[in-house]
Amino acid sequence: MGEEEDEQKKKMMRKPIPPYMKAISGSVGGIVEACCLQPIDVIKTRLQLDRSGVYKGISHCGNTVIKTEGVRALWKGLTPFATHLTLKYALRMGSNAMFQTAFKDRDTGKLSYQGRLMSGFGAGVLEALVIVTPFEVVKIRLQQQKGLSPELLKYKGPVHCATTIVRQEGILGLWAGAAPTVMRNGTNQAAMFTAKNTIDVILWKKHEGDGKVIQPWQSMVSGFLAGTVGPVCTGPFDVVKTRLMAQSRSANDVKYTGMVHAIRTIFQEEGLRALWKGLLPRLMRIPPGQAIMWTVADQVTGFYEKRYN
Repeated sequence: MGEEEDEQKKKMMRKPIPPYMKAISGSVGGIVEACCLQPIDVIKTRLQLDRSGVYKGISHCGNTVIKTEGVRALWKGLTPFATHLTLKYALRMGSNAMFQTAFKDRDTGKLSYQGRLMSGFGAGVLEALVIVTPFEVVKIRLQQQKGLSPELLKYKGPVHCATTIVRQEGILGLWAGAAPTVMRNGTNQAAMFTAKNTIDVILWKKHEGDGKVIQPWQSMVSGFLAGTVGPVCTGPFDVVKTRLMAQSRSANDVKYTGMVHAIRTIFQEEGLRALWKGLLPRLMRIPPGQAIMWTVADQVTGFYEKRYN
């Protein structure tokens, strides 16, 4: 009985991991993830923008890109993608930690299931508006360009792409597709943070802030499983986001006028399955990406807990 009380006192005395440490852990994980998984993201974008059926599947799309544009084309948009992931994960992890602090019970210090969901959703909405939307607009515009010859490309690079969009479409052009992005990211992060915590508790008996550092392979399993829920639930938002971001607002023949109109148009012209286009490459990218990110992030925060708690 005395040992249990001592253990409880130790847990109460442990300092919570500060939001800035969570932000650092996320940004480091984001850099590693971006370098490993960029080719899958390029293939996903090409498949989602393929209205005429040029690509027959993931393998065919990848092989076609390599044959016609070279291997380097699979890393198109890496600079904005890596920067975007680094900043996004820093904001996501840091803001989620801040929201969790705000939603904790003042008397017990515990976070409810609803509080965890709301913290994740809030972090997703914040990252969508501040970072994800403008970076993904630039990334998608770069990825949809075919070929590697600079003189034949409309956008010469990330900075040129962003300035061209602002000049031709206005500053709001960088926030094309913001509504479905907010819905996608908010839902994704609510599911992901809640699932990651639940899986850690069930599989590894790891409770947040308990000082226990799980093994890298355990973080990888938890991150992978937590990353599978969101893509299935948010497939239509991701397809609509990509379509809205890819179209130029300066053009006279804008096909989609907004999120609802885009969903309705895609359903009518291409069928229900088209709203989940690119789901398989998303499942090939997001769960492994979360596995990589959480493996790094858990080790960084674990090091902090060991040293300062």
